[in-house]
Amino acid sequence: MTRPFSRTPLAVTFAIALSAAALGLPVHAAPRAVEVDRIVAVVDNEVITALQLRDRIAQTERQLRRQGVELPPMEVLERQLLERLIVERAQIQRARESALRIDDATLERAIERIASSNKLSLDQLRATLAQDGVAWDRFREEIRTEILLTRLREREVDSRIVVTDAEIDNFIATNPDAFSGEEFAVAHILLRTPEGATPEQVGAVRRRAEQTMARLRSGEDFARVAAEVSDAPDGLSGGALGWRRLDRLPGLFAEAVRGMQPGSTSPILRSAAGLHIVRLIDRRGGGMDTMQQLEQTRARHILIRSSEVLSDSDAEARLLGLRERALNGTDFGELAKANSADLSAAKGGDLGWVNPGDTVPEFERAMNALQPGEISLPVKSPFGWHLIQVVERRLQDVTDERKRNAARMALRERKADEAYEDWVRQLRDSTYVDYRLEQE
Repeated sequence: MTRPFSRTPLAVTFAIALSAAALGLPVHAAPRAVEVDRIVAVVDNEVITALQLRDRIAQTERQLRRQGVELPPMEVLERQLLERLIVERAQIQRARESALRIDDATLERAIERIASSNKLSLDQLRATLAQDGVAWDRFREEIRTEILLTRLREREVDSRIVVTDAEIDNFIATNPDAFSGEEFAVAHILLRTPEGATPEQVGAVRRRAEQTMARLRSGEDFARVAAEVSDAPDGLSGGALGWRRLDRLPGLFAEAVRGMQPGSTSPILRSAAGLHIVRLIDRRGGGMDTMQQLEQTRARHILIRSSEVLSDSDAEARLLGLRERALNGTDFGELAKANSADLSAAKGGDLGWVNPGDTVPEFERAMNALQPGEISLPVKSPFGWHLIQVVERRLQDVTDERKRNAARMALRERKADEAYEDWVRQLRDSTYVDYRLEQE
């Protein structure tokens, strides 16, 4: 752990030497601007240095330019990013205190997924990052931190969210258009109020909000103003939330945009987190028929897992033997009870009514190719080898079921976002911070 009042920590000295070497200079000839690093904030018992802040500023500038967002003044960017580093450091400290760790195996799997989702090999990902001036080790640690903060949120906030049936009923009754399929492109500005804010503090934030509204009414670009003043994590990217259905917007925002036209701005809105200004950028879709029928399949299966002592070919051969017995009159359910390695074995392999997308693709393709009563050849999936029998099929109206599931997910997401905002605010307010940005 870095000593909080050390002005020339060893890591900084090492960074200075590296910077000089990278420029082809002897260490004693490093430029003065590179030599000088200092503490810009103390967060409990750790420090944030000017070097770390400059790195974050450079990274954010690249990102904003790619997104086409006009850069705010440097002093605004510096202040906002320092505050984000402070909040991030406070969360990392909380994670350490609660013994949360991200091991190297978890990190490697995450990086492989990032490369795969971008259709790159690991070597190509490294080369792409190098072209953007991002060091591989720094990238790894940034991903480790992202995973750590996600796990922290899941444990401290998301795992405690409860949605009741009564809340679902009320959501469906009061949001009849939430499932129409209409989508809204929304941007917002948040001016945060402290936990337990005094009337004077709320008044000060209110005056900031009114000044912000005056700027917007005068025609200033919303994205630029958001990047300058918003306290939300997405503020620097113009406050854009992207395209969302009403049920995926915070309740306060959903209520505001219902009657708005594209390009219009809401009045100042109040929530537990602070004051908000919402801009409806555009809307699309809608008018969809929410009634939906799906073809459901009632199926049962026998699962055999290959292992060190049972090869794939042995598992396949065993299932072929069981299939032969079933075709010759042995009850499929009894064979499943005696042989299947799946939890459904106790029910004769019965999976109940299966919706499209409920099973892995390999299983679903084989199941869909069967007629009722027909038994598949052995099918390989990530879980092992399957013998599948389709019992029957039906068309089922799943409108109400899907509405309730969508409402549950929307309420859970809203509650989690609001609870997380409150949790971060409480954590920030309880963290000791010594600002040194203005010190020489």
